Amino acid sequence: MAEEGNGGKPTGKRLAVLSLAALGVVYGDIGTSPLYAFRESFHESYTLPVQPENVLGVLSLIFWSLVLVISVKYLVFVLRADNRGEGGILALTALVTPMAARKGGRRALLLLGLFGAALLYGDGMITPAISVLSAVEGLKVATPVFTDYVIPITVGILVALFLFQKRGTEGVGKVFGPMTLVWFAMLAVLGVSQIVRQPGVLAAVNPVHALRFFGTNGLKGFLVLGSVFLVVTGGEALYADLGHFGARPIRITWFAVVLPALLLNYFGQGALLMRDPAAVVNPFYHMGPGWAIYPMVVVATAAAVIASQAIISGSYSLAMQSMQLGYSPRLQIEHTSELEIGQIYMPGINWALAIACIGLVLGFKTSSNLAAAYGVAVTTTMVITTVLFFVLAHERWKWPLPVAAGLSGLFMLMDGSFWLANMTKIPAGGWFPLVAAFTVFLLMTTWRSGRRLLADRMKARELPFADFIGDIVGHPPARVTGTAVFMFSDPEGTPRALLHNLRHNRVLHEQIVSLSVRTEDVPHVPLGDRVELIPRAGGFYTLILHYGFMDDIDVPDVLGRLDGQEGLRLKPLATTYFLGRETLVPSSHGSGMALWRERLFAFMSHNARSPASYFRLPPNQVVELGARIEL
Repeated sequence: MAEEGNGGKPTGKRLAVLSLAALGVVYGDIGTSPLYAFRESFHESYTLPVQPENVLGVLSLIFWSLVLVISVKYLVFVLRADNRGEGGILALTALVTPMAARKGGRRALLLLGLFGAALLYGDGMITPAISVLSAVEGLKVATPVFTDYVIPITVGILVALFLFQKRGTEGVGKVFGPMTLVWFAMLAVLGVSQIVRQPGVLAAVNPVHALRFFGTNGLKGFLVLGSVFLVVTGGEALYADLGHFGARPIRITWFAVVLPALLLNYFGQGALLMRDPAAVVNPFYHMGPGWAIYPMVVVATAAAVIASQAIISGSYSLAMQSMQLGYSPRLQIEHTSELEIGQIYMPGINWALAIACIGLVLGFKTSSNLAAAYGVAVTTTMVITTVLFFVLAHERWKWPLPVAAGLSGLFMLMDGSFWLANMTKIPAGGWFPLVAAFTVFLLMTTWRSGRRLLADRMKARELPFADFIGDIVGHPPARVTGTAVFMFSDPEGTPRALLHNLRHNRVLHEQIVSLSVRTEDVPHVPLGDRVELIPRAGGFYTLILHYGFMDDIDVPDVLGRLDGQEGLRLKPLATTYFLGRETLVPSSHGSGMALWRERLFAFMSHNARSPASYFRLPPNQVVELGARIEL
């Protein structure tokens, strides 16, 4: 983290490096929108004539959307809603719905935030598909010979992109910023080359053209907002990447590079259409001279791959946050960098996204068809962000109600208009991200409810740890040398694995540690605040480890730092880890969950990553003791 999250603001060379890096990661999505956004605003389904007044009207909508939605809403206000330096809808949800208050209306806000997070997976599936496909479609502008090869080339690029993920992004990340800077420079140059031929296009900055556009075209003009929205689809990704760079580099990069380049390119496309309406089939690629099309395709494809990489990495981070917050089963995580804990690879998420992206390309066939599915998920997430922002501003920041409601109402007017216009896309493909989001949301809430139900079942049969220790001290069994660490969720209860071990083996280790891991409502917990060690009688200890929802969990690493504290001896080779392994049996005995959801939860639990792997326990020092539990 580079800024408010840890108390310092980057300056000088550090600020320049962060700003350049933010180009590739933060603005990859929104930066590739010129490939298709302006073109889709004149899609044949709108029956909108390509004439100067309509071109100026659409350009005016694009200009003010970028200014009001990205520059004002996200850059000025929403980036202030950081959770100890981290951004994104899950971080915002954790801010407005602390764990101690997740009941009633707070629970509704929590579910709203979870659904917003689920919607981002739909965005993560569509962005790589539409970005790469729209870039490769430039080959058709060069020559019709490539028409039949666009889809195979796109699929090949996507397969290579997802295969590369297991190698990590650390090396490629070094060229993301410079490569994206080349992309934005190309956007600006192409735009200027057209604007100088038709300078009258600059009149579109006057909002009167947008108002006239609505007045002339009525409902048709309103529906065009569904395509105009494509120019701001990277807003949520921008907010989610706050923790990687801090607000200052993100703002500087936007106002110094991204916004000017985007506006110049969109105005350049508008200038081209005012001179040559036939170029509407692909105005981006028609802006350049014929000899430049192939280099443009190469640079555009590279930019699309970078945008896709940022979305894929963001999906990994979102999945890890969901796991830490208890809304997802444990999934396999591979760390691809020894220096940066944020550099991770999740095979399950990776290949689910790969299958979805390739399926979308094969199913929709063109970027125009994919554009019909794009926007529904992001507009819904933006509406949810506005609702959560209002609650945060009024309750946490103590803004007066009229101020918080007035500003949030302005945001909601913009977001709501885009959302309503995008809802008309549902029959044409907008259903896909909604189905994907509802599926993810169902899995998240089922897992959370199932874990709560399982905890209640175990709590009902739980022996207080203090009572167990009292019995042991009074009637001590045989003790063996070494330390045994029993992983258990409730620090006040006796681990079931401890009871099973004593019952079957009739011995206890010299030192017994009951270890619980808790995830807090903050992204990161400092090392100094992470450990809570409570010594008890008879060589027993209660150890509680506190992690943030973006922290990397490594139990042996923490235990290694505790050797000698409070008389606890923790020698790595003399420590055995005991885990409880529950076999869940679905039941229809009024558990509070439908039987089909119990079965779904049992299936998810059975296929979850093992706790030993998740907590990074040494495989040859782990003992698992099983139990059957009826839900």
